[in-house]
Amino acid sequence: YLKLRKLQRQSYTHYFYEATVGAGLPIITTLQGLLETGDKILRIEGVFSGTLSYIFNNFAGNLTFSEVVKEAKEAGYTEPDPRDDLSGTDVARKVIILARECGLKLELSDIPVQSLVPDPLKGCATVDEFMNQLPQYDGDMAKQRQDAEAAGEVLRYVGAVDVVNKRGTVELRRYGKDHPFAQLSGSDNIIAFSTVRYEKQPLIIRGPGAGAEVTAGGVFSDVLRLASYLGAPS
Repeated sequence: YLKLRKLQRQSYTHYFYEATVGAGLPIITTLQGLLETGDKILRIEGVFSGTLSYIFNNFAGNLTFSEVVKEAKEAGYTEPDPRDDLSGTDVARKVIILARECGLKLELSDIPVQSLVPDPLKGCATVDEFMNQLPQYDGDMAKQRQDAEAAGEVLRYVGAVDVVNKRGTVELRRYGKDHPFAQLSGSDNIIAFSTVRYEKQPLIIRGPGAGAEVTAGGVFSDVLRLASYLGAPS
């Protein structure tokens, strides 16, 4: 990453990657705009996985955790192997991208990640084997949901960058029902920027964070910006 940025500056080239976090949502450009205008980032926190957003938005009522995962898989929200989503690695990658944008020198190995894949199932040889055995572990997730509901809270799988303390985390957290993260629907992503300028009331971006159309829109926006920088009329 640092070599790429150095080469970019030396050769006066452009390097855009908006769609790497939040698909077409203006997350990277917003972060860059805050930094370029002199703001100081204190904390970034968000629901960065459309798959896990969908799962925890629908993990309610009489549905078990494994049933919601199966539903998400059949709807095409998960990777072919849902463990790729449940492991939290995708969220950790996005945390790294945002952390580096803030000037932190972090690697994936520096990020503690709470995996939602039960340890005994990490070695399942096939996806079918994993899906068939997942219901055996519904009790733990049901207990966590019940504890949250009893406190008037919901579960959300969140990535966070603590810029002040120079660290990142990926974990399952609880939020009160009046919190913006508790009000998500579908596979929405949401991100909150806490900065010196936006300290009391974080700057929030919310919207679809997965899907071919919105991701293509994010890439196309970068292409248009590049064309503009290279002299195309506005």
